[in-house]
Amino acid sequence: MNLKKTRLIIIGGAEDKENNKTILKEISDLLLGKDGNLVIAPIASQTPNEYENIYSDVFKELGIEKIKTLKIKDRSDAYKKENIEIIKNADLIFFTGGDQSRITKLLGETPIYETLIKRFEDGCIFAGTSAGASVMSEVMISHGDDEDSPRKTGIELAPGLGFIESCIIDQHFEERGRIGRLMASLAKNPKKLGIGIDEDTAIVVNDQNKFRVIGSGAVYVLDGANCKGNKVSSQDVEEVISIFNVELHLLNNKCIFDIANRKPELA
Repeated sequence: MNLKKTRLIIIGGAEDKENNKTILKEISDLLLGKDGNLVIAPIASQTPNEYENIYSDVFKELGIEKIKTLKIKDRSDAYKKENIEIIKNADLIFFTGGDQSRITKLLGETPIYETLIKRFEDGCIFAGTSAGASVMSEVMISHGDDEDSPRKTGIELAPGLGFIESCIIDQHFEERGRIGRLMASLAKNPKKLGIGIDEDTAIVVNDQNKFRVIGSGAVYVLDGANCKGNKVSSQDVEEVISIFNVELHLLNNKCIFDIANRKPELA
């Protein structure tokens, strides 16, 4: 199946940086054809220089020459003209891992955020790994307990950057046992799709709101559109959440998913 223009590359974290580099090569290939500008945004991290060095080195190995780093250490940096210009000239912006809440805390309601939205509307490609993946959605998981039964108090949701509106993204999915917290997120937002992405795995979302899977792991799509037994608002805060009739799709790198129609298919 011929998928159209790439808009988003959302990575479950811990992508291969040493061997085949399948996911990072996908990103570099998008830029090499047009000699594009890559911007690394290590905003989620308390140690941004470390992430800058890691990804700069890898992308240089993959042939990318035009690389800049968006350095936002506090909200005042999100008002600086030089940082706004970096975004305006970007062809692809890559958000690294860390804490997704730092991204929205530092960028929300600032000129940088407004510029990011405008660039996305103009066709700039956005990519993110780990925390940088979670922040891509309109509603994001800001905190949640791993490997635990889902409870009302075990999950915290917050506004994300909003590049993908109808989904909630979770990452390091199988590796950290996060199905419970994604189910709890759906219990609070049953009209959303829950998308859990394994490490070294990504979804490549196109301009028709379809994604294909790349990488070595799996993608889990939870659809709660027809769920029942969902009374989260009236539950005791420590009670385990109940939710029925959630549809689960398990996708590998031979699969495509139509987000708008909530349908999987083979590539």
